[in-house]
Parts: sequence; C-alpha cells; structure tokens
Amino acid sequence: KNIAKLEEKAERNLIMLCEGKMRQQEKNYKLKREILLKEREQQLEEALQKQLEAFTPLVAVCAVLKEQYKCFATALDATRHELPIKNIHIEGDTYTYLDKMGKELTVSQELLTELMPSCSDESAKTCSALKELKEVSQELDKTIQRGVTQAQDLASEVSKEVSLHNQQICEENHGLDVVKRWYFN
Repeated sequence: KNIAKLEEKAERNLIMLCEGKMRQQEKNYKLKREILLKEREQQLEEALQKQLEAFTPLVAVCAVLKEQYKCFATALDATRHELPIKNIHIEGDTYTYLDKMGKELTVSQELLTELMPSCSDESAKTCSALKELKEVSQELDKTIQRGVTQAQDLASEVSKEVSLHNQQICEENHGLDVVKRWYFN
C-alpha cells in the first residue's frame, strides 16, 4: 500500500514538475522572442541612423535642385511658343484632328469677336494684337485645309503611279494577252 501511495504521489509530483517545466519553457521562449525583437529594433535603429547621416547632405542639394527646376520650368513655359516645332505627331485620324482644330479655332474666333467691341482708345495695342491673332488663326485654318487637300492629291497621284507600275510589271511578266483576259473577260 505504501508503495502504491508513494507511486501516486511520485506521479503527481512528476506531473507537477512537467507542468512547471512547460511553464518555464514558455517563459524562456517569450523572453528569447523579446530579446530577439529588441536586437532587431536596435539593428533597424542603427541602419536608420546611418541612412539619416548619409542622406542629410542630400536634403540641401534636393532643395537647390527643386528651386532650379522651378526656374527652368517657368523659363520653358515662358518661351515654349518660340520653340521650333517639327514632325508633330497627331493622334488618330487626320480628319478628326482637323475637326477638333476647326472647333477650337471657331471658339477662339468667337472669343475674339466678343472682345473686339470692348476695346477702348487706351487698349488700341491690345485690339491690334487681337486682330492679328484672328487673322493668323484664319490663315492657319486655310493653310491646314490646303495642306490636307495637297496631301490627298499627292496620295492619289502616288496610288495611280503604283497601280500603273504594277500593271506594267504584270504585262512584262505574263504578256499582254494574258493580262487583257484578266481585266476584260
């Protein structure tokens, strides 16, 4: 009986010791995690300090660059109307572009006609500039229309020449009699 009681008591003590060991292991794991987190935070803090030390001189350079860029953008905006323009890329169909351009020119013309009556003797220079702008916009509209007509005529001529050239090659390669049968039979 004593041995059975001692075995039960030993089992209870063993279970209590195992539970205590598990609690101690959990505390140990938590403490290890906290230590690793603190080490990681310290490493990140050190890396951040190094980055701040490296980038601090660049802040002044960036401020100067930003100011210079603003000056450049202002100068470019002020002189953009004087820049030479060549090979303009037009999105979409030429006729659609011309329609849009015509609408914009019409709006500009309406705005100019609204402004023209309000000109007084003091603003004669402004009125003359507006008249010149109106004339230039009308001339530009006529020039664009002429350019489109010329491009269409040129495309038609090129198409004719290519067709005649292809017909001549077919006649040389296959003979005149064969080609006549293709077109007239």
